Amino acid sequence: MTLTKSKFREKCLKNMKSMPTHNKLYRDYLLNKRLEKSLSVSKKANILFYYPLKSEANIVKVLNKMRKKHNVFLPFMVSKSFKMVPFRLPLKKKQFGIFEAGNTTRNIKKIDIVVVPTIGVDGNMQRIGFGKGMYDRFFQKLHKRPYIIFIQSDFCYTKEKICDSYDVTGDILITPKKIIKNRMIKQMRK
Repeated sequence: MTLTKSKFREKCLKNMKSMPTHNKLYRDYLLNKRLEKSLSVSKKANILFYYPLKSEANIVKVLNKMRKKHNVFLPFMVSKSFKMVPFRLPLKKKQFGIFEAGNTTRNIKKIDIVVVPTIGVDGNMQRIGFGKGMYDRFFQKLHKRPYIIFIQSDFCYTKEKICDSYDVTGDILITPKKIIKNRMIKQMRK
């Protein structure tokens, strides 16, 4: 039986939901350490983070640290995609339980780094998300491809290539136990 994206998503979601909660703080701690290290760029950057849902990796510690050194943004849902807004408090709980900063009239076009939550990743280092396509539509609108960091609370990966051509491709996948770099993207950038 061939593996499909929807079957793999189901498997990863099942794994995510069955992860023991007693060590979530430790997993998030390890993940934050790895993420902070990979974001230790010397020059000021524009970084798009996500604000975590309960089921996603909690990266708030790194998000708050990066605010002091970089321009930090969050997604703000617009129709079937989102735009970037500056990270500022208070956050409001919106559709799908997503926390958002207030809207802005600023049209932010330049983003250097994007931190993206994933449910799973395939053999092309493409993202399997919740199936709404919001990140895919967002990346299609960008003029220049940023450095893309995938984040997972638990490693859910298949060597099979099951994603569609429009699915987001990451430069690196960070989990509490593993870091995988995308060699294909690295070669294309040289």
